[in-house]
Amino acid sequence: MKSLVIIVIMNHYKFDAKSVKTEIIRWIREYFDDAPSETKAIIGISGGKDSSVSAALCTAALGKERVIGVLMPQGEQFDIDVSTALCRHLGIRNIEINIGAPVASLYNVLHSAATGLELNDIVKFNTPARIRMVSLYAVAAAMNGRVANNCNLSEIFVGWGTKYGDTAGDFSPLSDLTVTEVKKIGYELGLPAKFIEKIPIDGLCGKTDEEGLGFSYDTLDKYIRQGICADESVRERILNLYRLSEHKRNPIPGYKNR
Repeated sequence: MKSLVIIVIMNHYKFDAKSVKTEIIRWIREYFDDAPSETKAIIGISGGKDSSVSAALCTAALGKERVIGVLMPQGEQFDIDVSTALCRHLGIRNIEINIGAPVASLYNVLHSAATGLELNDIVKFNTPARIRMVSLYAVAAAMNGRVANNCNLSEIFVGWGTKYGDTAGDFSPLSDLTVTEVKKIGYELGLPAKFIEKIPIDGLCGKTDEEGLGFSYDTLDKYIRQGICADESVRERILNLYRLSEHKRNPIPGYKNR
């Protein structure tokens, strides 16, 4: 029922991309006002809409000298050129950390005779995301930075992210925006369409995000903001994903000694 409450609250919401863009830029500045003046925003760059918009917002808020883009291919990445092009477009420094070797090393240890563990899809889909987050925090530690969480509301709503992987971070500029709204912010920022409309794919399971979810982001966004979903089976799938992923949105439960 929690999801239904969210939908009712947002039912009459009107999105003004220009004003929201301005508010997020101000919010980022205020967040970094509490940090030393040289503190940088560290952003994992995939070349897709979320990391592109997040990086563009941080650049507008802090200046290009205080934004570091981190590219993290796993071995060969067919679309890595989009990530480098985004950094070049924004004029920000980029660092490339190939996570192929550390991922393979961990897999070898897990699958060794000593452990006897099988590397199922859950391991293979989530481990690289967590190693990427470790890499981002290593860069942040070395460069006096804070890590951006690039997750959007649509992904968060259905749990489309890895716990302590891409769902981690120090500040989250996009977490209250749906995919549709993130794209509108991107165009408001003047980003080229190739960064905003790049088809989201994790590069691990061979499917796009929408193929994995079983419905489009447009369908999901309409349900989140308006409570509209003509297909009852899709509606039930959305709600089921919301319920199953609740643990990803909640704080870690802790025992209270009374």
